[in-house]
Amino acid sequence: MRRSLSGLAVVASALLLQTAAPAAALTVLYDKSRITCVSRQENVPVEAQFRKFTAQIVFDPARPETGKAQIEIDLNSFDIGFAEYNEDAKGKNWFDVRNFPRATFVSTRMRALGGGRFDARGPLTIKGRTHEAVAPFTYKEEAGTGVFDGAFTIKRLLYNIGEGVWKDTDTVANDVQIKFRIVVAAGKPAANK
Repeated sequence: MRRSLSGLAVVASALLLQTAAPAAALTVLYDKSRITCVSRQENVPVEAQFRKFTAQIVFDPARPETGKAQIEIDLNSFDIGFAEYNEDAKGKNWFDVRNFPRATFVSTRMRALGGGRFDARGPLTIKGRTHEAVAPFTYKEEAGTGVFDGAFTIKRLLYNIGEGVWKDTDTVANDVQIKFRIVVAAGKPAANK
């Protein structure tokens, strides 16, 4: 009896260690991934891309509640397609990249919504202001990759994006849609560094 109890304790300890071990982050394929934002200027949609970002994602579609995501966007990489507008966007009235070079999102919860749909909830920080964001997304595996596709809307004025005359929402709408497509190597965690 004593032997079987000690054997049981060894098995239980091994299971606890496996459960406690943090899951490895997936390897993000940045050349296939993108984060964009769509705003409306005088009711005309305008899309821009953030060309540099980092993402650390832990995700199992069978157990989404164990997932985690941390996204950091280099606001200096904002690209609307015109150099002059890019520079304006980096200035104090808009992103103020000198004082706030990055935007960050850190999930505090992930959950399944059904039908291959999920969402991630957590604080989004832009320009020194933090508000809760909910990012719905789909996840699918294709051709040896995992693909996260999603979009959510923020109110730019909550983050003080567009100061002075740019607070006028008749010129630039308050709603800004953030769209993301993050491609990972399916089932392959990032190498430990």
